[in-house]
Amino acid sequence: MVQRYQSPVRVYKYPFELVMAAYEKRFPTCPQIPVFLGSEVLRESRSPDGAVHVVERSCRLRVDAPRLLRKIAGVEHVVFVQTNVLNWKERTLLIEAHNETFANRVVVNEHCSYTVHPENEDWTCFEQSASLDIRSFFGFENALEKIAMKQYTANVKRGKEVIEHYLNELISQGTSHIPRWTPAPVREEDARNQAGPRDPGSLEAHRPSSALGPALEAVSMDGDKLDADYIERCLGHLTPMQESCLIQLRHWLQETHKGKIPKDEHILRFLRARDFHLDKAREMLCQSLSWRKQHQVDLLLQTWQPPALLEEFYAGGWHYQDIDGRPLYILRLGQMDTKGLMKAVGEEVLLRHVLSVNEEGQKRCEGSTRQLGRPISSWTCLLDLEGLNMRHLWRPGVKALLRMIEVVEDNYPETLGRLLIVRAPRVFPVLWTLISPFINENTRRKFLIYSGSNYQGPGGLVDYLDREVIPDFLGGESVCNVPEGGLVPKSLYMTEEEQEHSDQLWQWSETYHSASVLRGAPHEVAVEILEGESVITWDFDILRGDVVFSLYHAKKVPRPGAREPGTRASGQLIDKGWVLGRDYSRVEAPLVCREGESIQGSHVTRWPGVYLLQWQMHSPPGSVACSLPGVDDVLTALHSPGPKCKLLYYYEVLASEDFRGSMSSLESCTSGFSQLSAATSSSSSGQSHSSSLVSR
Repeated sequence: MVQRYQSPVRVYKYPFELVMAAYEKRFPTCPQIPVFLGSEVLRESRSPDGAVHVVERSCRLRVDAPRLLRKIAGVEHVVFVQTNVLNWKERTLLIEAHNETFANRVVVNEHCSYTVHPENEDWTCFEQSASLDIRSFFGFENALEKIAMKQYTANVKRGKEVIEHYLNELISQGTSHIPRWTPAPVREEDARNQAGPRDPGSLEAHRPSSALGPALEAVSMDGDKLDADYIERCLGHLTPMQESCLIQLRHWLQETHKGKIPKDEHILRFLRARDFHLDKAREMLCQSLSWRKQHQVDLLLQTWQPPALLEEFYAGGWHYQDIDGRPLYILRLGQMDTKGLMKAVGEEVLLRHVLSVNEEGQKRCEGSTRQLGRPISSWTCLLDLEGLNMRHLWRPGVKALLRMIEVVEDNYPETLGRLLIVRAPRVFPVLWTLISPFINENTRRKFLIYSGSNYQGPGGLVDYLDREVIPDFLGGESVCNVPEGGLVPKSLYMTEEEQEHSDQLWQWSETYHSASVLRGAPHEVAVEILEGESVITWDFDILRGDVVFSLYHAKKVPRPGAREPGTRASGQLIDKGWVLGRDYSRVEAPLVCREGESIQGSHVTRWPGVYLLQWQMHSPPGSVACSLPGVDDVLTALHSPGPKCKLLYYYEVLASEDFRGSMSSLESCTSGFSQLSAATSSSSSGQSHSSSLVSR
C-alpha cells in the first residue's frame, strides 16, 4: 500500500530571497537534522541570464532503524537524489527528491515548493508532499513502513524550525534584506546562442519532469489549501501526519463530493473518531454526508420547532460554558418522563430534537472558538440522574435511546468533550449495562460518574465548572432555566391510531408478550439462572383488570423437559403438589397492580435455579389470596366468558459476566424491593418491599 503525505501551507513572514539564503545554509550538512549526514553536488547549471539555477545533489541519510534491520539490509545510510530548480525571476524553488538506495524494493518520491505568498509579496509559502511504496523488503515491509513514516514526519516537523534558525542567524549577522533579482543586459552573441538548438545536457534537461505533480504546478495559495497557522489557531495542534490526513481528505471531498463541503472542524472530528485512518474516516464521513442530505439535517436549525409539550417536559438545555470554554448542556434525565414523552410525541420527534441539540452544539463550539481565540471543538454535558428509576428502563424507551446513541455516534463523532454524570442512583448500573456496549470506547473514556453527593467538593464539579456556573439544584449559585420535567399527563398521549400511523404500536408489540390472566389460572414465566448473581428486569403494562405480581424461586424446573438456559416457559407452571417454603419460596413480596398501570422492576438473584414471574388475578377485599388455585377456581376460570385481566410484559436477564456495574450497588433493590424514588413510596400503597415502580 502506498503511504502519502501532504503538508499544509507553511508561511515564513520573510521575503523569498532571504528564505532562499537561509535554505542554502542547510548544505552541505545540517547539524540541526542529525540523520542528514551530508551532501555533494552532482550537476549544476544556470540559464544565460542567471534567472534559473538548477542543482542536483546526492544526499546521505543515516538509517534510524533497529540494528537487526540494518544488518539484514547491509547498509548504515541511504542515498537520495535531490533536484532543485530555483527561478529568481518567478521567485519559486521547486524541489524533487527520490531514493537511489533499494530503488527496486522501495520507492520514495518527495516534492516541495517555496513560493511567494499570494496576498503578501514579502512573505514566503512552503508546501511539501511525499509518497512511500514498499514493494518488498526481506519480509520487513510493515516494520519498515512504520519506521520510515515516523522518521519522515519527525524531520518534517524539524524542517520549519531549521529554516527559522538560519533566518535568525542571518538577521543577527546583519543580513535582513536581499535585493530581488534583476536581469543582466544580454549581449547580441548570447541572444543568438539562446535562439539556437538546445543541448540535451543543458539546463532544460535538468528541469524536473511533470512528475512534480499538481502540487507544484499550482503553487499559489487558494481556497483549496490550508495554512499551518490557521490549523494551529482554529483546529488545534496536529502532528504532521494528522495535518496530512486532514488535507488529503479535504482535497478528496473537493474533487469527488457533489454538494456542500463540510467545515474543516467537522472533517477533523471524523478523522479523530477513526484514529486518523484515512480510508475508514472517508467511509464514515461519506455515509454521514449521505445521511445528512437524505434527512435535510443542514436545514434542521432553521426548520425545527419542538412541540410545546416537548419544551415543557424535556428537561434539557444549554447553560454557559465549562472551565475549558466548552459549551455546557444540562440534561436532568432522572426528572424526565421518557416513557410519557415517547407515548406523547413519538420516537421520531424525540430523535429530531436530539439532532437539533447536536447541531446547536456544533454551532456554539464555533462561536466559542471565535470568542476565545482558540479551538473549541466539543461540548460538555452535565447529566443529573436524581430520580432515575425502573420506569426509565421501559424497553421501547431503551431501544429508542440506543437508536439515538447510534445515530449520534455515526454522525456527530468527537463532539462530546466530557460527560459529567451526577447523583447516579442504585439503579444506574442496570441502565449502564444496557447502553454501554453501544457507546464508542473513546466516548466512554470521557465519562465521569458521581453517586450521592460525591460531586461536591474537590475532585467533583468544581474541577470542571466554575463555581458561579454550577446550577442551583446541585447546590451552586447559578439559576438554571432548564425545564424541570415531570410526569407527562396521560391525556396528552397519542391515540392508538396516531401510534399506528407512526409505526410505534407495531414496534412496541414486537417487543412485548401478551398474556391473559383468568381467575384461579395465573400466568407464570420461568427463567433458569445458572449462576448466583444475575439481574432479572421486568416491564409490564396492565391493560385490563387488577393483578398481583410475585416473584418465586425454585431449585428445579416446574415441568420436566430440557430447555436452554435463559429461555422461558409460560402459562401456569407451579405444580399443584408443591408446597410453599419447601419446594419453592417467595423472593419478593406480592405487588398489587391496577388497571392502566405501568410497572418496571429488577431483582438481583442470590442463588441458581428457576425464578418464576407470576401474575394472578387480584382477589376482592376480604378474600384470602392463595398462591395455588383450588378446584373451584379452575372451574370458575373454565366457565368464564372471557379473560378477566390482560397484560403486556417484557423481561430480560443480565448475566454477571455482562454486568458492567457493581452488583452490590443494587443490593438494596433486592431485599424486598426497596424504594428507588419518592414516586415509588407514594405508589406502592404501603407495600414498601417492592422494587417495581408504578406509573399511573
